[in-house]
Amino acid sequence: MGGSQSTIRNYRFKLREKEKQAKVFLAIMGIIKDEKENLKQDKKEELITVHKTANMTDERFAITESEEDKIIKNYFDKEGHLKEFPSKEKKKIVVLRYILQNFKSGEKYNEKQVNLVLKRIYDDYVSIRRALIEYGFMDRKDDCSEYWVKD
Repeated sequence: MGGSQSTIRNYRFKLREKEKQAKVFLAIMGIIKDEKENLKQDKKEELITVHKTANMTDERFAITESEEDKIIKNYFDKEGHLKEFPSKEKKKIVVLRYILQNFKSGEKYNEKQVNLVLKRIYDDYVSIRRALIEYGFMDRKDDCSEYWVKD
């Protein structure tokens, strides 16, 4: 081909650099491909959505769908009664989300109605009602005459 030694050395250097870049690119693409396959295989590991009205979001809200199912199965019996109110924050959030399904969005409830719904689920309905408000799932008027699900 001809050419000086310097030119050949320069081309060799450039080719080696391009080879390194190609190897890095292929490694990255392999990792991305593996991650996509893992996500497809395990759809149950998607995080549940955080309700928009949460007072503060942190690691307590990093709950997967499979964790949610497990917590609900452990804390509720077949009739939908809460066995015990959890002390751990993450579990409380799951339990409160599940209880909130008993209320319709956009509808106003008086305190008696809220208590009746919660009494069917758990004996200490006052604590549940308070937690629903504290965690931002429900809201109420200052005089406690009306309750509603926060959107």
